[in-house]
Amino acid sequence: MRPHVAAVYAFARTADDFADEGVCAPDERRRLIDDWESRVRASRAGDDRAARPALPGQPPETVDIFLALGETIRRLDLPVSLFEDLLSAFRQDIMTTRYERWSDVLDYCRRSANPVGRLVLRIAGARDPSLDERSDDLCTALQLANFWQDFGRDWQHGRLYVPLEDLRACGARAEDLARGVVTHEWRCAFRRVVDRTRALFDRGRGACDGVRGRLRIELRLTWLGGCRILERFERQGYDPLRDRPVLGLLDAPVLAWRLLRWRAAGPARAGHHD
Repeated sequence: MRPHVAAVYAFARTADDFADEGVCAPDERRRLIDDWESRVRASRAGDDRAARPALPGQPPETVDIFLALGETIRRLDLPVSLFEDLLSAFRQDIMTTRYERWSDVLDYCRRSANPVGRLVLRIAGARDPSLDERSDDLCTALQLANFWQDFGRDWQHGRLYVPLEDLRACGARAEDLARGVVTHEWRCAFRRVVDRTRALFDRGRGACDGVRGRLRIELRLTWLGGCRILERFERQGYDPLRDRPVLGLLDAPVLAWRLLRWRAAGPARAGHHD
């Protein structure tokens, strides 16, 4: 599995860099992503145009990325639509910095996170619609947990993933965050989105039990780690400006214990404190 996962990761990581970390103007960054999309389609067809020289702004290993990805796509019959969904989310990253509704955030996750889970399942040989659904729940939950974990960094770069409708419902004001103050109203908004994220983790747990071998262990640890991030966020009083919720060495025995308990009693829910 690993060479195929590495090929997909190299494709996605590089395209994400075009959107998030590029120094080019927005139009140029979109052009780089458009070229990435034409290359992935050519890779599926075995077209030599997938391996044309890199454009300015693309890494020198572009040709190697698409030679490996093309082999993976053709050998495993991976749907190009999943790669196109990823690229559509990366394009959105270039221009969109606010989301009005929770459904808008979920739609972004549907394209930015869920395709990765489905591709991993295809690489592992799993093609089960019900497993795809649970994988989507898990991947969306992980993406959301990452948003809340990186809230401070995103805010500094002008991005906000907490829906505006939740801010209005709680009375949270951007002016307070601009002053570095997390108010009761902001904690209300954070609590709302964390509770929804926790519900998605609960639904996505089935993805961890629907696979076999090493992947099962890796998915369970990923699930447990994501839930633990939510716990950290809650314990810190829903204040991501004060401290970024991260996992450290002290979390390792907790995660190991919960992994051992998975079969006997199920893992501890996010929000349960050891």
